Order: sequence, then C-alpha cells, then structure tokens
Amino acid sequence: MPRAAAGPAPRSLLAGGGTEGVWGLARRTRATQGGDTEPQNHPVGGSESPQLRAHPSQPVDAAPLEMMSPEEETPSAGGEGNGDSGLVLLQALKSSSTRKGCDPFAQTQRSKLQHRRARINQQINKEMRMRAGAENLFRATSNHKVKETVALELSYVNSNLQLLKEELEELNSSVDVYQNESESISVPMIPLGLKETKELDLLVPLKDFISEHYGEESILFEKEIKEFMELRQAMRTPSRNEAGLELLMEYYNQLYFLDSRFFPPTKSLGVFFHWYDSLTGVPSHQRALAFEKGSVLFNIGALHTQIGARQDRASLPGLNQAIDAFQKAAGAFNYLKENFSNAPSLDMSAASLNMLVRLMIAQVQECVFEKMTLLRAQHDFLTWLQLAQEAARVEDAYSLVHQTMTQAHVKDYVPFSWTTMVHVKSEHFKALSHYFAAVALCDCPAASDAELPEQEKAFMQFHVTMPEGPSLRVLLQDPEERRKLGKAHLKKAIMKHEEAMRIHGLCKILRKMDILQEVLSFAHKRSLSKYSEIDHEEDFFETGDAPDIHPKTHQKPEIKSPNFSQVKVTDLFHRLGPLSVFSAKNKWYPARRVHLMRGENGFGFTLRGDSPVLIAGVIPGGCAAEAGLKEGDYIISVNGKDCRWSKHAEVVQLLKSTGEEGVEIGVITLQGSEGPKAADKKTAAMSSGSGMLKSNKENSRKSLMNSKSASTLLVWSKKSKRSKKSTYGVPFTAVGDNEAMY
Repeated sequence: MPRAAAGPAPRSLLAGGGTEGVWGLARRTRATQGGDTEPQNHPVGGSESPQLRAHPSQPVDAAPLEMMSPEEETPSAGGEGNGDSGLVLLQALKSSSTRKGCDPFAQTQRSKLQHRRARINQQINKEMRMRAGAENLFRATSNHKVKETVALELSYVNSNLQLLKEELEELNSSVDVYQNESESISVPMIPLGLKETKELDLLVPLKDFISEHYGEESILFEKEIKEFMELRQAMRTPSRNEAGLELLMEYYNQLYFLDSRFFPPTKSLGVFFHWYDSLTGVPSHQRALAFEKGSVLFNIGALHTQIGARQDRASLPGLNQAIDAFQKAAGAFNYLKENFSNAPSLDMSAASLNMLVRLMIAQVQECVFEKMTLLRAQHDFLTWLQLAQEAARVEDAYSLVHQTMTQAHVKDYVPFSWTTMVHVKSEHFKALSHYFAAVALCDCPAASDAELPEQEKAFMQFHVTMPEGPSLRVLLQDPEERRKLGKAHLKKAIMKHEEAMRIHGLCKILRKMDILQEVLSFAHKRSLSKYSEIDHEEDFFETGDAPDIHPKTHQKPEIKSPNFSQVKVTDLFHRLGPLSVFSAKNKWYPARRVHLMRGENGFGFTLRGDSPVLIAGVIPGGCAAEAGLKEGDYIISVNGKDCRWSKHAEVVQLLKSTGEEGVEIGVITLQGSEGPKAADKKTAAMSSGSGMLKSNKENSRKSLMNSKSASTLLVWSKKSKRSKKSTYGVPFTAVGDNEAMY
C-alpha cells in the first residue's frame, strides 16, 4: 500500500469530507490463503513449578478457581425421559461428528505468531523452574561460595526472563496480524491472543472412575473418552470464525456433563489442568475443573476480539459484525468476572477482566463512530455537531480504559504498547471532536430564522459548559462570532493532535508503525490548514479556551453475555444413565437382581416417574416386599433390558408382558435414601404439590440446547434456599396422578 501523500488524503481516510478513520496504527499484513483456518495456539508441553504463585502469597493449587454454586438438584425419577436410549444415542453420535480445529502446521501469519508465542511460553516455563530450583538451593546451602555461584545464576535467569517478557510483549503488540486484509485503511483494534494449554490424557483417570464409582466395564467407554479428548485437542486450535466459536462453545458445554459425571464434591480426580497466561506466558495449574471452564470461556472472549479486529470496517456490514463481536467479547469477560473467583493467572483476575470489558466497550464505541460517518451522507450543521459528540464519546471511553490500565494491579501487567495506543486514541478522538465542532461553526452557513430553534436546542446541549460571549441566538447567526468560537476549537484540536503525536513517539513499538505516524501527522496538518484558513491578519483578539464537548452517542454499547444454548451438544457419557441419579455426587449400593412372581394383587409396588422409574411404595406382605424390593429403589433393568432411560409406560409394558415364569428386575438403592422416611421425602419432593412431575433436572439439562431459556442452565448462581419444612410424608397408599400400583 503506498504511503499517504501530504496533500489529499485517501478517500478511506476522509470519507464524507474528513469525518471517518483519520488514523491507522499499522499496515495490513497480507495473510496467506487460508488465513481463516490457521491455528490460534499450539501448546507446548512442560511441567509447572509447584512454587508458582497466583498472588504474592497464594499458592496456585491452594485456592482453586471457583465458580458460584449451581442450584441444588434433588434426584428425581419423574420427568420426560428418553425411552429409546440406546438407539437415540447411537444415532446422535453418528450424526454429530466431533468438530475439528485448525491445521497445526498451517504456515500463516497468525499461526507463525502463535508458534512463537508457544515457544516463548516453553522457555519462560523452563527459566521459572530453574529459578525455583536455584532459590531453593540458595536457601538450603550454608556454603558461602555456593551462595555466590547461585546468586550469579539467579541474575542470569532473571535477565533471561526479562528478555522473554519483552519478546512476548512485542508479540502481544502485533495487532496488525489480526486485522482484515482489505486495502482500505482503518484504525486497528486491540485483539487478545488465546490462552494455551497442555495436552491432557484422561483415559486412565476416567476409566478408573467409571469402574470404581459406576461399577461399569470401563473398557466399554473408551470410545466416549477418546472422543472427548479429541474434542479438547481440537479446541486448542480454533479457527478465527464462527466455526471456531462453536468448537469452543461445544467443549465448554461438554465440561458441564464431565463435571457432573466425574468430579465428586469430596474427592479429586487427580487430574491437573495446565494453562498459560495470555499476556505473560506464565504457566498455572489446578485440579479444579472450574479452571478449565474459566480458561475456555476466556478464549471464547479472546476469539471474539480477533473476529472483531479482522472485519473490514470500511463497509456497513463489516462494522456491524465488528460491533457484535466486541460486544460478545465484553459479555464473555464480564461473565467470567462475575461467576469465577480465585483465578490462578493474572489474565483472569477481576482487575484484568474489568480492564478488558472496558477496552471492548471502547472499541465498540469507536466502531459506532465509524458507522456514523458512513451513514451521515449529508454534512450540515447538526450532523457535524453529532459527529463531534460521537468522537467525544469515544475519547471518554478510551480515557476510562487508560485510567484502568494505569491502576496498580494492572499497570505492570498490560503491554506498554496497549496503554500507549489507548492513550493516543483518547487524545486523538478528543482532537477530532474539537475539529468537527470548528468545521460545523466555520464551514456551515449561519442559521436562518427557520433553522434557528432546532440549532439552538442542539447547541445548548453541545458543550459541557456554555462558551463565554454573546447569547446563543447571536452566536449562531453572527458569522464573526461563529469564526471566533471555531478558532478556539481548532486551537484546542491542534494541541490535542500534538499531544497524541508526542505520546505516540514514546513507544518504540508504535513508532515502527508507519501508517500511524502518517495519519496522526495528516490530522494535525488538516487542523493547522483549517486554522490558517480562518485566521485573519487583522485579528487582534486573544483566542479563548474552547469548552469541552459533551459526549453523546446514538448507539449505546451492549454487553452480550454468552449464549450457551447456541451450540447443541449430546452428553458423550449418556450410557451411564440420567444425571439425576447417575452422577459423581450420588453414591449407590451395588445393583441387585430381584426375581418377582405376579400375585393375585399384582407385584405389590407403586411406580413413579421416568428415567429411571422409581419404586415409590411397597405393599407390606406383597410379592415385591417378600422379594426384597424397597421404597426408593430405582429400576435399571427388566429381564436384562436396560431401563435407565426408559419412560414409565415402557417399564409398565415390560412388566405386564411377563408370563407365569415371572420377571427379573435390576434395581439400585442410593446411599442415604434407604427406609420409608427417606423414600417419603423423595416422593414428596417429586410431587411438588401437584402430584404430576412434569420434568426433571437431567432431561432439562439434556435438552438445554433446544430450549430458549436453556442458557440459564449453565449459569452458576447462588444456591437456592430450600425449606425442609416443605417436605412431607406420602404413604404408598396415597397414589398420585402419575403413580400406579402393579
């Protein structure tokens, strides 16, 4: 792309008479073909030092990342189950193949950047382990000579870490790689690189848990375990488009099922989740699955920033897509901040996430400003005022971001180029707001009597404080008074342009971006030219200080929370049974088989609910009681047919179809639910007052992708307070609407 000449600016810079995109921070780096499918992060292995600290005095594994507790689930046998469990599951698995990530060997600009990031992460990990070992040796030894040698080694290690940190900061400042490939010049946005993670082998831990907890043949579930591991491997390299977002969302939703199936509240699975900090590359690890969930959610937000940065904002569709992407990124970071705590890495701390949310909102506001310049074809007095206020709103948003970036907990963490870029944008858009105000006053004709009321109303709300001098009516109708105020605005615009150029010169990385210097210089020269145009030799008055412009926007940014129901998933471990019963938090006695003969009054028990069907009552002295069945037992098989997912009617039909030889029923009993009182409480909870249990937690979770309100199912909210007084005893003779005696 040729350099912009000092004279006329390219139309992409001055669309609509100098109102759009008057600066850019980097030239477009032309990616190779297939730039949308290169890997985002190619993780590198390496073990983490146990001496790592999430905070100055907090071990990484001492306070695991937490999320707010889900609503307590009462195991329920009622609801709409899935009777054709085996067939439906098989068809679902065949029809929904696991999504794939990018080709990890694709040599695109973005993949090369991520490979360099992965290499630096590995080196940082190595140096930190060396430093930890040297520090331990320094504390342990009493030999003075050894202490001197170790101290020298520590100085080398710390020097290497500083160099690696600077190299990584330069990579994080390579915002041009993530921008769109069009020839138009537009302001590059700040995207985030994805968090990287190490490979994770879950085959042995999950197989052991299936054998010990569920009592199943673990080898029969190797396919499901490998499919989950393939999904995790694929989500490490998502493509920079909607397919990549769906891949991350699919894995995130599967983590809910994994958590419910394999992570009991009182026992650790013995698996460590390793992730690298997005900006510093410092490794962290935790046993808590919440760390995995939070890291994936962070990457969903980061990928939205990259999708927003790559849009062609010279067109209205591109601007709308960029606005939507940055709003969704803000929503992901905000959701992470509100629902997770005790993050072991700085990029997921509350202070950093708050900064990222504000940065995304500011970038949305900038896109709104660019959108307005495209939509406003006519540039009359009121349009120029609106553009000035819109630019002031962008300046206000970036000033807040800059203030957040310079706070104590964030200042040393955020790359200096980011802080400088935000500061430059703040000063530049403030200069633009004053320039547009001057153009409105000096280039537009004085208000006529018909236009005066509307212009007077708009101008009254234009400045933060009213300018000194004549009344608004005189100011709007007197060309000389308009020129004086316009000259004051231009003077302030020139000062802010010079300040933006000064700040830009302080950052070595930004100085390398030629287009930045060109556009800042062009905007400065344009204001100087306009000032010279309206400056008269006979002006003997002293140019006053123009008041600041009141920020105002016609489109307020929206924080869009993640929509977890957007991607439909099927529980990979569906065959273990409904989560309402067969979950990690529940324990049950070994399954037992009971042979029943039909008596004169039937089998002598009452059934309730679906998936699985619950024995709600047993008639004393009946066939069921003599065979050893108890209230609260769940029927898992009838004559060898798996009934975990069977509906009530299906189990009844199997029981009725038995002949004189009787029927063999497989049942399980949850630990802690034995006895009439526990069974009564369970049936009362399932009754919920109406006697008709319409659904259960598992089926609601399973159908979460089909429900409009399903997104709330993956939201961690405070535990609901359930009153113990609401439970009451229901004898087996009190048969509800959805109960039947057999």
